[in-house]
Amino acid sequence: MSLLRQPLLALSRSAAVKKMATTLPVSSGIVARYVPGESTAEVIETVASLQAHGLRTSVDHLGEDTLDLDQAEATVRAYEEVLAASAEHGLAADGEVSVKLTAVGLALADGERVALENARRICRAARNAGSVVTIDMEDHTTTDVTLEIVQALRADFPDTGAVIQAYLHRSEDDCRALAVAGSRVRLCKGAYAEPETVAYTDRHQVDLAYVRCLRVLMQGGGHPMVATHDPRMVAIGTALARAAGRAPGSYEFQMLYGIRPQEQRRLVSEGETMRVYVPYGHEWYGYLMRRLAERPQNLSLFVKSLVAKT
Repeated sequence: MSLLRQPLLALSRSAAVKKMATTLPVSSGIVARYVPGESTAEVIETVASLQAHGLRTSVDHLGEDTLDLDQAEATVRAYEEVLAASAEHGLAADGEVSVKLTAVGLALADGERVALENARRICRAARNAGSVVTIDMEDHTTTDVTLEIVQALRADFPDTGAVIQAYLHRSEDDCRALAVAGSRVRLCKGAYAEPETVAYTDRHQVDLAYVRCLRVLMQGGGHPMVATHDPRMVAIGTALARAAGRAPGSYEFQMLYGIRPQEQRRLVSEGETMRVYVPYGHEWYGYLMRRLAERPQNLSLFVKSLVAKT
Protein backbone atom coordinates (compact mmCIF):
# COMPACT_ATOMS: atom_id res chain seq x y z
CA MET A 1 0.00 0.00 0.00
CA SER A 2 2.89 2.40 0.67
CA LEU A 3 3.64 2.31 -3.08
CA LEU A 4 0.31 4.08 -3.66
CA ARG A 5 1.18 7.12 -1.55
CA GLN A 6 3.03 9.17 -4.18
CA PRO A 7 0.50 8.48 -7.00
CA LEU A 8 -2.37 9.47 -4.70
CA LEU A 9 -0.62 12.66 -3.70
CA ALA A 10 -0.11 13.45 -7.39
CA LEU A 11 -3.82 12.84 -8.00
CA SER A 12 -4.67 15.34 -5.27
CA ARG A 13 -3.67 18.08 -7.75
CA SER A 14 -5.09 16.46 -10.90
CA ALA A 15 -7.76 18.71 -12.42
CA ALA A 16 -9.15 15.88 -14.58
CA VAL A 17 -9.66 13.45 -11.70
CA LYS A 18 -10.97 16.25 -9.51
CA LYS A 19 -13.59 17.14 -12.11
CA MET A 20 -14.82 13.54 -12.19
CA ALA A 21 -14.66 12.95 -8.44
CA THR A 22 -16.38 16.14 -7.38
CA THR A 23 -19.60 15.12 -9.11
CA LEU A 24 -20.19 12.97 -6.04
CA PRO A 25 -22.52 14.38 -3.38
CA VAL A 26 -20.60 15.04 -0.18
CA SER A 27 -22.85 12.65 1.73
CA SER A 28 -21.72 9.64 -0.25
CA GLY A 29 -19.42 6.86 0.88
CA ILE A 30 -15.84 7.66 1.64
CA VAL A 31 -16.29 11.45 1.44
CA ALA A 32 -18.73 11.68 4.35
CA ARG A 33 -16.35 9.53 6.36
CA TYR A 34 -13.86 12.39 6.46
CA VAL A 35 -15.93 15.51 5.65
CA PRO A 36 -19.11 15.85 7.75
CA GLY A 37 -20.80 18.39 5.51
CA GLU A 38 -20.58 21.43 3.28
CA SER A 39 -22.46 24.06 5.30
CA THR A 40 -21.87 25.98 8.50
CA ALA A 41 -24.93 24.33 10.06
CA GLU A 42 -23.58 20.86 9.31
CA VAL A 43 -20.14 21.48 10.74
CA ILE A 44 -21.56 23.18 13.85
CA GLU A 45 -23.74 20.13 14.46
CA THR A 46 -20.69 17.88 14.20
CA VAL A 47 -18.60 20.10 16.47
CA ALA A 48 -21.36 20.12 19.08
CA SER A 49 -21.52 16.32 19.02
CA LEU A 50 -17.75 15.96 19.41
CA GLN A 51 -17.51 18.48 22.22
CA ALA A 52 -20.37 16.76 24.03
CA HIS A 53 -18.02 13.76 24.33
CA GLY A 54 -15.20 15.84 25.80
CA LEU A 55 -13.33 16.35 22.53
CA ARG A 56 -12.00 19.72 21.45
CA THR A 57 -12.20 20.75 17.82
CA SER A 58 -10.40 22.59 15.03
CA VAL A 59 -12.58 23.55 12.07
CA ASP A 60 -11.10 23.84 8.58
CA HIS A 61 -13.05 25.45 5.75
CA LEU A 62 -11.69 23.44 2.83
CA GLY A 63 -10.00 25.14 -0.07
CA GLU A 64 -6.46 25.94 -1.17
CA ASP A 65 -4.41 27.30 -4.07
CA THR A 66 -7.08 29.86 -4.93
CA LEU A 67 -6.19 32.26 -7.73
CA ASP A 68 -9.40 34.25 -7.38
CA LEU A 69 -9.66 37.26 -5.07
CA ASP A 70 -13.42 36.83 -4.68
CA GLN A 71 -12.93 33.20 -3.64
CA ALA A 72 -10.38 34.25 -1.03
CA GLU A 73 -12.89 36.79 0.29
CA ALA A 74 -15.59 34.12 0.39
CA THR A 75 -13.32 31.88 2.44
CA VAL A 76 -12.71 34.65 4.96
CA ARG A 77 -16.44 35.26 5.27
CA ALA A 78 -17.01 31.52 5.78
CA TYR A 79 -14.58 31.55 8.71
CA GLU A 80 -16.23 34.63 10.17
CA GLU A 81 -19.59 32.90 9.91
CA VAL A 82 -18.49 29.62 11.49
CA LEU A 83 -16.73 31.44 14.33
CA ALA A 84 -19.82 33.54 15.05
CA ALA A 85 -21.95 30.38 15.02
CA SER A 86 -19.50 28.65 17.37
CA ALA A 87 -19.83 31.50 19.84
CA GLU A 88 -23.60 31.52 19.52
CA HIS A 89 -23.79 27.80 20.34
CA GLY A 90 -21.25 27.95 23.18
CA LEU A 91 -18.63 25.97 21.25
CA ALA A 92 -15.88 28.54 20.77
CA ALA A 93 -13.91 28.03 23.98
CA ASP A 94 -13.17 24.37 23.21
CA GLY A 95 -12.78 25.01 19.50
CA GLU A 96 -10.43 26.74 17.11
CA VAL A 97 -10.16 27.16 13.36
CA SER A 98 -7.36 26.06 11.04
CA VAL A 99 -6.56 28.24 8.03
CA LYS A 100 -4.55 27.54 4.88
CA LEU A 101 -2.95 30.71 3.61
CA THR A 102 -3.32 29.75 -0.06
CA ALA A 103 -7.08 29.58 0.58
CA VAL A 104 -7.10 33.24 1.62
CA GLY A 105 -4.92 34.65 -1.13
CA LEU A 106 -1.26 33.66 -0.73
CA ALA A 107 -0.98 32.51 -4.37
CA LEU A 108 -2.44 35.76 -5.75
CA ALA A 109 -0.47 38.72 -7.00
CA ASP A 110 0.75 40.54 -3.89
CA GLY A 111 -0.31 37.34 -2.14
CA GLU A 112 1.68 37.74 1.07
CA ARG A 113 -0.03 41.05 1.85
CA VAL A 114 -3.47 39.73 0.90
CA ALA A 115 -3.06 36.53 2.92
CA LEU A 116 -1.81 38.41 5.98
CA GLU A 117 -4.71 40.88 5.88
CA ASN A 118 -7.24 38.09 5.44
CA ALA A 119 -5.67 35.99 8.18
CA ARG A 120 -5.83 39.02 10.48
CA ARG A 121 -9.56 39.29 9.80
CA ILE A 122 -10.03 35.65 10.78
CA CYS A 123 -7.90 36.06 13.91
CA ARG A 124 -9.97 39.10 14.88
CA ALA A 125 -13.19 37.14 14.38
CA ALA A 126 -11.77 34.31 16.48
CA ARG A 127 -10.84 36.67 19.30
CA ASN A 128 -14.34 38.20 19.22
CA ALA A 129 -15.82 34.69 19.42
CA GLY A 130 -13.55 33.61 22.27
CA SER A 131 -11.57 31.22 20.08
CA VAL A 132 -8.15 30.99 18.41
CA VAL A 133 -6.57 30.29 15.01
CA THR A 134 -3.92 27.87 13.82
CA ILE A 135 -2.25 28.57 10.46
CA ASP A 136 -1.92 25.31 8.54
CA MET A 137 1.31 24.41 6.77
CA GLU A 138 1.25 23.51 3.07
CA ASP A 139 3.95 22.32 0.67
CA HIS A 140 7.58 23.22 1.32
CA THR A 141 7.61 26.16 -1.10
CA THR A 142 5.36 28.08 1.31
CA THR A 143 7.10 27.19 4.58
CA ASP A 144 9.14 30.39 4.99
CA VAL A 145 6.33 32.78 4.11
CA THR A 146 3.88 30.86 6.29
CA LEU A 147 6.14 31.11 9.34
CA GLU A 148 6.73 34.80 8.60
CA ILE A 149 2.98 35.43 8.53
CA VAL A 150 2.50 33.48 11.76
CA GLN A 151 5.14 35.68 13.40
CA ALA A 152 3.42 38.82 12.10
CA LEU A 153 0.03 37.64 13.35
CA ARG A 154 1.41 36.84 16.80
CA ALA A 155 2.28 40.52 17.30
CA ASP A 156 -1.45 41.20 17.75
CA PHE A 157 -2.75 37.66 18.30
CA PRO A 158 -0.08 35.84 20.33
CA ASP A 159 -2.13 32.65 20.62
CA THR A 160 -1.99 32.04 16.84
CA GLY A 161 -0.84 28.47 16.30
CA ALA A 162 1.88 27.30 13.93
CA VAL A 163 2.24 23.94 12.18
CA ILE A 164 5.46 22.05 11.53
CA GLN A 165 5.74 19.05 9.20
CA ALA A 166 8.30 16.66 10.66
CA TYR A 167 9.33 15.10 7.35
CA LEU A 168 11.04 18.29 6.16
CA HIS A 169 14.78 18.30 6.82
CA ARG A 170 14.54 21.78 8.32
CA SER A 171 11.81 21.03 10.84
CA GLU A 172 13.89 20.22 13.92
CA ASP A 173 15.46 23.67 13.71
CA ASP A 174 12.03 25.24 13.18
CA CYS A 175 10.76 23.46 16.29
CA ARG A 176 13.64 24.87 18.34
CA ALA A 177 12.78 28.37 17.16
CA LEU A 178 9.09 27.93 17.98
CA ALA A 179 9.36 26.08 21.33
CA VAL A 180 9.01 29.23 23.42
CA ALA A 181 6.55 30.28 26.11
CA GLY A 182 3.03 30.82 24.82
CA SER A 183 3.75 29.27 21.42
CA ARG A 184 1.14 26.79 20.19
CA VAL A 185 2.77 24.36 17.71
CA ARG A 186 1.04 21.51 15.91
CA LEU A 187 3.46 18.78 14.84
CA CYS A 188 2.37 16.48 12.01
CA LYS A 189 4.33 14.09 9.83
CA GLY A 190 3.46 15.83 6.55
CA ALA A 191 0.96 15.09 3.81
CA TYR A 192 2.38 16.57 0.58
CA ALA A 193 4.49 14.95 -2.13
CA GLU A 194 7.91 16.47 -1.48
CA PRO A 195 11.29 15.81 -3.15
CA GLU A 196 14.05 13.97 -1.30
CA THR A 197 16.13 17.13 -1.41
CA VAL A 198 13.89 18.78 1.19
CA ALA A 199 12.07 15.93 2.94
CA TYR A 200 12.49 12.42 4.25
CA THR A 201 10.53 10.01 2.08
CA ASP A 202 11.29 6.75 3.89
CA ARG A 203 8.58 6.00 6.49
CA HIS A 204 11.09 4.99 9.18
CA GLN A 205 13.12 8.17 8.67
CA VAL A 206 9.93 10.24 8.90
CA ASP A 207 9.05 8.53 12.19
CA LEU A 208 12.51 9.26 13.61
CA ALA A 209 12.24 12.89 12.52
CA TYR A 210 8.83 13.16 14.18
CA VAL A 211 10.20 11.90 17.50
CA ARG A 212 13.16 14.29 17.35
CA CYS A 213 10.87 17.23 16.70
CA LEU A 214 8.42 16.14 19.38
CA ARG A 215 11.18 15.87 21.97
CA VAL A 216 12.24 19.46 21.21
CA LEU A 217 8.67 20.74 21.61
CA MET A 218 7.98 18.80 24.81
CA GLN A 219 11.19 20.09 26.39
CA GLY A 220 10.45 23.66 25.31
CA GLY A 221 8.22 26.31 26.80
CA GLY A 222 5.35 26.22 24.36
CA HIS A 223 2.16 24.18 23.96
CA PRO A 224 2.84 21.13 21.75
CA MET A 225 -0.07 19.82 19.69
CA VAL A 226 0.73 16.21 18.81
CA ALA A 227 -1.03 15.53 15.52
CA THR A 228 -0.80 11.80 14.83
CA HIS A 229 -2.90 8.67 14.43
CA ASP A 230 0.11 6.40 14.92
CA PRO A 231 -0.28 4.42 18.19
CA ARG A 232 3.51 4.42 18.65
CA MET A 233 3.68 8.20 18.39
CA VAL A 234 0.80 8.61 20.82
CA ALA A 235 2.65 6.44 23.34
CA ILE A 236 5.94 8.27 22.71
CA GLY A 237 4.20 11.63 23.04
CA THR A 238 2.75 10.64 26.40
CA ALA A 239 6.13 9.37 27.60
CA LEU A 240 7.96 12.51 26.47
CA ALA A 241 5.39 14.71 28.19
CA ARG A 242 5.87 12.83 31.44
CA ALA A 243 9.65 12.93 31.14
CA ALA A 244 9.47 16.69 30.62
CA GLY A 245 7.28 17.06 33.72
CA ARG A 246 4.35 18.42 31.74
CA ALA A 247 1.00 18.73 33.46
CA PRO A 248 -2.24 17.64 31.74
CA GLY A 249 -3.47 20.45 29.51
CA SER A 250 0.02 21.79 28.77
CA TYR A 251 0.01 19.78 25.54
CA GLU A 252 -2.64 18.02 23.47
CA PHE A 253 -3.21 15.28 20.93
CA GLN A 254 -4.90 15.95 17.60
CA MET A 255 -6.49 13.59 15.08
CA LEU A 256 -8.58 13.99 11.95
CA TYR A 257 -12.33 13.63 11.92
CA GLY A 258 -13.25 10.09 10.95
CA ILE A 259 -9.94 8.47 11.88
CA ARG A 260 -9.60 6.36 15.06
CA PRO A 261 -12.63 7.85 16.86
CA GLN A 262 -12.46 5.21 19.60
CA GLU A 263 -8.84 6.11 20.29
CA GLN A 264 -9.84 9.77 20.47
CA ARG A 265 -12.39 8.99 23.19
CA ARG A 266 -9.94 6.70 24.99
CA LEU A 267 -7.45 9.52 25.32
CA VAL A 268 -10.13 11.79 26.73
CA SER A 269 -11.14 9.11 29.23
CA GLU A 270 -7.53 8.97 30.42
CA GLY A 271 -7.43 12.70 31.08
CA GLU A 272 -5.64 13.77 27.91
CA THR A 273 -6.64 16.81 25.88
CA MET A 274 -7.79 15.55 22.49
CA ARG A 275 -8.68 17.84 19.56
CA VAL A 276 -10.42 16.67 16.38
CA TYR A 277 -9.64 18.40 13.07
CA VAL A 278 -13.02 18.87 11.36
CA PRO A 279 -13.01 19.89 7.67
CA TYR A 280 -16.11 21.07 5.83
CA GLY A 281 -17.11 22.76 2.59
CA HIS A 282 -17.36 22.10 -1.13
CA GLU A 283 -13.63 21.93 -1.88
CA TRP A 284 -13.04 18.52 -0.32
CA TYR A 285 -11.21 16.79 -3.18
CA GLY A 286 -7.55 17.67 -2.41
CA TYR A 287 -8.07 17.04 1.28
CA LEU A 288 -9.65 13.64 0.63
CA MET A 289 -6.88 12.49 -1.70
CA ARG A 290 -4.22 13.31 0.91
CA ARG A 291 -6.19 11.31 3.48
CA LEU A 292 -6.28 8.38 1.06
CA ALA A 293 -2.53 8.73 0.56
CA GLU A 294 -2.09 8.38 4.31
CA ARG A 295 -4.44 5.36 4.42
CA PRO A 296 -4.34 3.78 0.93
CA GLN A 297 -6.43 0.82 2.11
CA ASN A 298 -9.42 3.16 1.88
CA LEU A 299 -8.85 3.65 -1.85
CA SER A 300 -11.05 0.68 -2.79
CA LEU A 301 -13.96 2.23 -0.90
CA PHE A 302 -13.51 5.51 -2.73
CA VAL A 303 -13.26 3.83 -6.14
CA LYS A 304 -16.44 1.82 -5.50
CA SER A 305 -18.25 5.02 -4.54
CA LEU A 306 -16.94 6.83 -7.62
CA VAL A 307 -17.85 4.00 -10.02
CA ALA A 308 -21.34 3.75 -8.57
CA LYS A 309 -22.00 7.42 -9.43
CA THR A 310 -20.48 7.56 -12.92
